[in-house]
Amino acid sequence: MGRGWKILIGILLTLAALIAVNAIVTESETKNAEVNEPGGRILHLRGGDIQVVERGPRDAPTIVLVHCFSCAIDWWDRMIPLLDRTHRVIAVDMLGHGGSEKPSSGYTIPNQADLVAQALARMGATHVEAVGHSLGGSVVTGLAERSPQLVDRVVIVDTPPTHHEASLGLIANAAFAPVIGPALWRIKPDFAVRKGLEVAFAPGFDVPDEFVEDVNRMTYASYHDSPGGSDDYSKEDGLDRRMRQSGKPLMVLMGAEEQIVEDPAARLAEYRRAYPGTQTHLIQGAGHSPNVERPAETARLVLAFDKPKTPADTANRKAAVQRRLQNREAVRGQP
Repeated sequence: MGRGWKILIGILLTLAALIAVNAIVTESETKNAEVNEPGGRILHLRGGDIQVVERGPRDAPTIVLVHCFSCAIDWWDRMIPLLDRTHRVIAVDMLGHGGSEKPSSGYTIPNQADLVAQALARMGATHVEAVGHSLGGSVVTGLAERSPQLVDRVVIVDTPPTHHEASLGLIANAAFAPVIGPALWRIKPDFAVRKGLEVAFAPGFDVPDEFVEDVNRMTYASYHDSPGGSDDYSKEDGLDRRMRQSGKPLMVLMGAEEQIVEDPAARLAEYRRAYPGTQTHLIQGAGHSPNVERPAETARLVLAFDKPKTPADTANRKAAVQRRLQNREAVRGQP
């Protein structure tokens, strides 16, 4: 063997060793929780430290918002102002996301759901309408299963009953490859992250810079393990069957221009077949994230789903909301 070949082989072996070391280091990286949302605070809970944001009157009916994979509380920014006029809104950063702690493990759906339950209990919230987007849809299903005393009804946004016909796209999937995945994660440029996020919206949607930053805040472990936890959960039993067993009222929303979930209309029909009485809506002009792309319509549906059933309850709810709005105006008018 010539000297040149020996040098080349030596270089390749060195590169392979560096890639292997990088994989070990990258996969073991952790991050502490830190507040990065206006008005956010950290709750120190069993299983991890979680960032929450609270808006609206504390005595109003509560809506809890749980975001999607590789996302954070800011994916609800366009909806929260439409909800907190009449509701107490609690938005949660899941473990491994946003400002919450990013440990090396703990990304199963039961653990994520239990952390949300602990956060709600700590904040004195009960009888909530739990709204989950994508990965968050699995988490609020787990919340309804495991802590039924906290949940009155559930809204699932663009989460199929099972994930057998869903894909995060080529760029996102490349980061899950053994050894190579951690290397790609370490060197990922913002333009590649932005390109990977495009599948979360209808074609042509302009991905906000802050959503790119949400991905960059994650560790490789939180990125790699979070979707696997959701896949395992729905493989054990579909979300439609789990919700039927919970008995909680369910509404499912999906964007008509989905790029992640194949045939969203058919997936909505699966929910209706498995759990009769489920409300479903296909939102035109939206892809995988109607909470971002069509916030007014999504908020309208969420609020309508929370309406009481009896005329008396409806009148009482309207009167209470009117009193809160009048009190707000009175406070604003004070010198």
